[in-house]
Amino acid sequence: MQRLNRRDFPGARYRDRVIQFGEGNFLRAFIDWQIDWLNEHQGTDAGIVVVRPRNRDVSDTLNQQEGLYTTLIRGLNAQGEPVSETRLIRSLNREIHPYQQFGDFMALAQNPDLRMVFSNTTEAGIAFAEADQLTDQPASSFPGKLTQLLWARYSHFNGASDRGWLVVPCELIDHNGDTLREQVLRYADHWHLPTEFKSWVHQHCAFYNTLVDRIVTGFPAESEQLQSELGYEDRYLVAGEVYYQFVIQGPSALFSELKLEALSPQVRHVDNIAPYKAQKVAILNGAHTAMVPVAFLAGLESVGEAMADPAIAGFVASLLREDVIPTLDLPAAELHAFADAVLRRFRNPFIRHALLSIALNSMTKFRTRLLTPLLTAHQQTGQWPAHITFALAALIAFYRGRLAGKAWPLQDDPRWLQRYADAWQAQESGAMSLQQLVENVLSDAQHWGEDLTRQPGLAETVTRHLQNITVHGVREALSQLRSRDARRN
Repeated sequence: MQRLNRRDFPGARYRDRVIQFGEGNFLRAFIDWQIDWLNEHQGTDAGIVVVRPRNRDVSDTLNQQEGLYTTLIRGLNAQGEPVSETRLIRSLNREIHPYQQFGDFMALAQNPDLRMVFSNTTEAGIAFAEADQLTDQPASSFPGKLTQLLWARYSHFNGASDRGWLVVPCELIDHNGDTLREQVLRYADHWHLPTEFKSWVHQHCAFYNTLVDRIVTGFPAESEQLQSELGYEDRYLVAGEVYYQFVIQGPSALFSELKLEALSPQVRHVDNIAPYKAQKVAILNGAHTAMVPVAFLAGLESVGEAMADPAIAGFVASLLREDVIPTLDLPAAELHAFADAVLRRFRNPFIRHALLSIALNSMTKFRTRLLTPLLTAHQQTGQWPAHITFALAALIAFYRGRLAGKAWPLQDDPRWLQRYADAWQAQESGAMSLQQLVENVLSDAQHWGEDLTRQPGLAETVTRHLQNITVHGVREALSQLRSRDARRN
């Protein structure tokens, strides 16, 4: 089958304007896809040069397809209808491997047209390596490589104020732009670079804090059929969901230069990114975490099956509407619209998320995603939120690891696995009551940040749910929860 190339698949060529650290699926179905659309529809003329951030085998690179590849975007639209769209991406010009092409890598600093830097080097990528030196070819860390480029650019253009870069990290850490700038300045000190360079970085380079969101599943399983329909071979074909969100905190220059307002409301320019981070963590991630033990104990295996089950889908919707959304600091209409989008994403027929794979490290996930809404809801109303406490009880039951002759693997910190094994064994032998088991879990201040048994009524509330789940099963316990909801409403 014909391989992608610029001769047989002609289209606009864009000047190098963007450096991208990272060649992975996410950036290609997120940043590169957005820039390609803007190039076509808004005339942004932004070509991307990809830099591989790690020293890995490069026998197969995007250069073999001259930067061309296809995105397959599919899922449910705002009307709940399935959609599937392909797009041939032309925004990516070439790929550089700095360990083998160090001269080409450093030459990027001298290109006056290059203006923006995007990155996704994993959460651990924005880190400092003490052994890195300015003379390394290249430095081992991503911030080290970026500092090498910035120093070379500063030197080449004599510190010109209009040659600074707009740096947009997409790593999934809080304050990613601030953190990256701190690491660059740390390297500047480590390498004894002049104060004038650090002032130039502060004054003429913008580092943006971002929040990114799109499920990218990568190379689709049905690739042979898709490539046959497309009429060409594409080793870098990448599939992702319809929904995406890009929240950016920082100067307006990035928006004016890329014309990002054309992508509104999926792309937002905000003064404070924190409420949007809280929204994503509590609604999207929190709903996943709450759903998993409830749906799995109800005999289901995937997110799609859970959302097709009226009882589970109703539980998740009620948890978001009644327990989570009232605790968040954004307009209610915006929060409900985001929650509706999340529920559509969970119903995406093109993606199968196994519940057990999402269950990895659920104790930490519950703390980081649902503990704040749990405590905030109680502070606001004086009552413990019924659906979050039910999810916590289901999680404790899930960590028993077996039910009615069925056993399942548990993946978490060994300390938690041993603690649950001991507690459930003691409970089954009669040496520990259910409430004592719940108190054993909630009292771990090292994990929760406080001894939750000191929160009046919390252990009793969770114990009542756990009693119902263990005696009657999760479906009957859910039915009783719905009956209480109906009486309350």
